[in-house]
Amino acid sequence: MEWTIQELAARAGITSRTLRHYDRVGLLAPSRVGANGYRYYDPTAVARLQRILLMRRLGMGLPAIADVLAEEVDTLDGLRGHIAALEEERDRVERQIRSVRHTLEALLAGAEPQMDVMLAGFNDHYKDEVISRWGERAFQVSNDWWHGKTIDQQRAWKQAAEDLVAAWVAAVKAGDSPTSEHAQSLAARHVRWLSQIPGTPTAEGDRERSIEMVNGIGDMFVDDPRFVAMYDDEAGATFVRDALQAYARTRM
Repeated sequence: MEWTIQELAARAGITSRTLRHYDRVGLLAPSRVGANGYRYYDPTAVARLQRILLMRRLGMGLPAIADVLAEEVDTLDGLRGHIAALEEERDRVERQIRSVRHTLEALLAGAEPQMDVMLAGFNDHYKDEVISRWGERAFQVSNDWWHGKTIDQQRAWKQAAEDLVAAWVAAVKAGDSPTSEHAQSLAARHVRWLSQIPGTPTAEGDRERSIEMVNGIGDMFVDDPRFVAMYDDEAGATFVRDALQAYARTRM
């Protein structure tokens, strides 16, 4: 059985243009190309697309997906890993459902919801990311710091973050170079902003780990679709990464 590129795109909920892009970057080639130039996809290709879409749903960028597929020896092990990741996501969503149901039932009963229960499941992704990169202590210290703020303090912090993002986007649109003085001043501002978060290497004055963190954050901005969108597009995210990594290399 085979599907044309239009049929596969329709069934996968994506566009033919996306499938062509996956082919150009080496992620998913058609099973064959007919004499008429039409692209056809067999079950093996569809299984590969399924895995690509799963990894995209989990927030992975295309370069990271390509690395996973290239390094993988056993397709069955890869599928088992995806099932485990999906089950973990399912568990997280179920925790969110329970916490929202708790809030609803408490309010309907005229009772005060338990605040720790209300947020169960909502900060897990953030928690996992921080722990995987910087350890349990970094998460706990920064989490306590954040929840110790008043609502107004949290709003002010978020506004500072939004102002920083807007400044980065403006620098890209102005045609600045990542190594220009303006871009490097933004990188310094970004690092100062990070150093205000307790538990991070920059806050603790650990030079080597601070450099590692800034480089890692720069890569994350390009690899993670959430940050690509935050900086308008891939070009914006790449600009921020290059500026931060140049700053880490020359001024930290």
